[in-house]
Amino acid sequence: MIPQAAPSITYADVMDKDIVKLRILETTDIHVNLANYDYYQDTETNKYGLVKTASLIKQARSESKNSLLFDNGDLLQGNPLGDYVAKIDPLQPGETHPAYKAMNLLDYDAGNVGNHEFNYGLDFLQTSLAGSNFPYVNANVYKSDGNNDPSDDQNYFEPYQILDREVVDEDGEKHSIKVGVIGFVPPQIMQWDKANLEGNVVAKDIVETADKFIPQMKAEGADIIVAIPHSGIGTVTDDGMEENATYDLSKVDGIDAILFGHSHGTFPSSSYEGIAGVDTKKGTINGVPSVMPGYWGSHLGLVDLDLELKDGKWTVINGQTSLRGIADKDGNPLVARDEEVFKAIEEDHNHTIDWVRSAVGETTAPINSYFAQVKDDPSIQVVTNAQKWYVEKYIQGTEYEGIPVLSAGAPFKAGTRGDATYYTDIPAGEIAIKNVADLYLYPNTLQAVLIDGAQVKEWLEMSAGQFNQIDTSKSEEQSLVNGEFRSYNYDVIDGVTYEIDVTKPARYNTDGKLTNEGSHRIKNLKFNGQQIDPDQKFIVATNNYRASGGGHFPGIDGSNIIIQAPDENRNVVINYIMEKGSINPEADGNWNFAPIHGNVNVIFETSPKAQDYIKNARTYKYLGTQDNGFAKYSIKFKQSDATNPGQEKKQSSGFMTNLISNVARSFHFLK
Repeated sequence: MIPQAAPSITYADVMDKDIVKLRILETTDIHVNLANYDYYQDTETNKYGLVKTASLIKQARSESKNSLLFDNGDLLQGNPLGDYVAKIDPLQPGETHPAYKAMNLLDYDAGNVGNHEFNYGLDFLQTSLAGSNFPYVNANVYKSDGNNDPSDDQNYFEPYQILDREVVDEDGEKHSIKVGVIGFVPPQIMQWDKANLEGNVVAKDIVETADKFIPQMKAEGADIIVAIPHSGIGTVTDDGMEENATYDLSKVDGIDAILFGHSHGTFPSSSYEGIAGVDTKKGTINGVPSVMPGYWGSHLGLVDLDLELKDGKWTVINGQTSLRGIADKDGNPLVARDEEVFKAIEEDHNHTIDWVRSAVGETTAPINSYFAQVKDDPSIQVVTNAQKWYVEKYIQGTEYEGIPVLSAGAPFKAGTRGDATYYTDIPAGEIAIKNVADLYLYPNTLQAVLIDGAQVKEWLEMSAGQFNQIDTSKSEEQSLVNGEFRSYNYDVIDGVTYEIDVTKPARYNTDGKLTNEGSHRIKNLKFNGQQIDPDQKFIVATNNYRASGGGHFPGIDGSNIIIQAPDENRNVVINYIMEKGSINPEADGNWNFAPIHGNVNVIFETSPKAQDYIKNARTYKYLGTQDNGFAKYSIKFKQSDATNPGQEKKQSSGFMTNLISNVARSFHFLK
């Protein structure tokens, strides 16, 4: 452990001591963003790309006598280049993945696997890793032997490495040092990639695994230990098998530095102020120097350690972490791309561009996701239509034929991670593969679950947790969307109609725990114009992540999967558009917000470009663009007339209106 108040080491301090200044560098969550290029918009960008981070790496190394460079995973999946290498022109044994063409030039010392490394299967992962000139570590993934005896479990990867390095102290003397490096991945990979992993590997708790191996590394001579968890900070409570376990990991004795990631954030930063044991000025967690350098190569993480050799042992006497970005807060470049690294991946990059530009069909109207979190939206509708189309054909002639098919989809690009440019925006006209990849970002495979009407309602209740509770007694501004709720967990289910009452508290929290048992936000849930039968069976088309339990949706845990299709959801959308030739992406309006009694002042944030698509100025109003790049909009709810005179007459009239509307909707779903 490192004393938090340790003084900085000066020249006078080191005259009679063996002091080594060791700089440890980290990249994480590159997601195949090797070039500084947005394949969806088909243009260069200054906001990300390893070719830019490479310049920071070389600069940081030039400032230090002693440095080490590590990567923390989620490297091989995440954009069209990753898909091209895995699916379109598949990497063959003996070939080098473009990620390693770049990283081998940068002389990484070791790498850790992230959860997305498993998305394309274990064979592809092993073929890819074979091209790396540096070792990989992971300690908490084991071979599946099926005997329920943990004493003979064997690691699937090398759990750790002890690197022998020569360092130079402040007097110019050379020394040998042994640097132990150990990696971890969220145990939830067994849910997220069940189809690829079940029966092949098992994953164990991060902290328990560290408790097992850290003493072993010390016994084998590690002078210092660097932990690389592909895991966010998490909470101060340890419930075991945590996805984000870095905070708990920092309490494990013997760890001298932590390089973490997964949650696409930056540390040290003000976002983590106020957490017990976290020092955002020194960049320590419970005294351990720790760093998390964003995502897609946006930042380089630095851990600067002062080591003293005393009685034959190296001791960390001070530590400081920091971040360096490739662009400023306004997106202006701070470094140029490294041309040597770019040349290494240029051919693969150009093949990817050619592929994503190829056409699959046309759309008669624009498709964008600017309003995807606050209204039924065309960017989701296209996906759910395609999934429903696929499953209805898939079940023909099977025992499931005749069971109604619903389809669940979510907004993947909705200003995610605080990026005001991160939205889908496809103009009317030709649709290319790059546009479909923009609609559906992930290489999920299509799966379907068999559930009943009651479970459909609970699925939607969990999804409705995206919204903050609106207080009708308040006149001041209230934000509609809960920023802590991931947009990819906001599922719209097409094939039913429903309303969401945001004046009620959320029934579930973001972890899927029932927190308000008496609250029900989902109102008027209907199928074919009739109140849904809780016992009626439905097939819901979705993806492998959700069907296997991703997002903690109640009752959706992998036990009710009936279809595990070989096709990716994205390819399903491509094939759907190709068969149709031309599509009308207009959303069918199957969900709305329930009317609210009271003149509330509700706002939401989206791109400033959303102004161009406001069709009903009475519902949405642009209020101005903010310093963070997002624009603020007001939203006007339909008014409840529950307390108005003549209520009975209006209800009767409303009944007829709803009846006509529901008949029309029924026709839409049946045709």
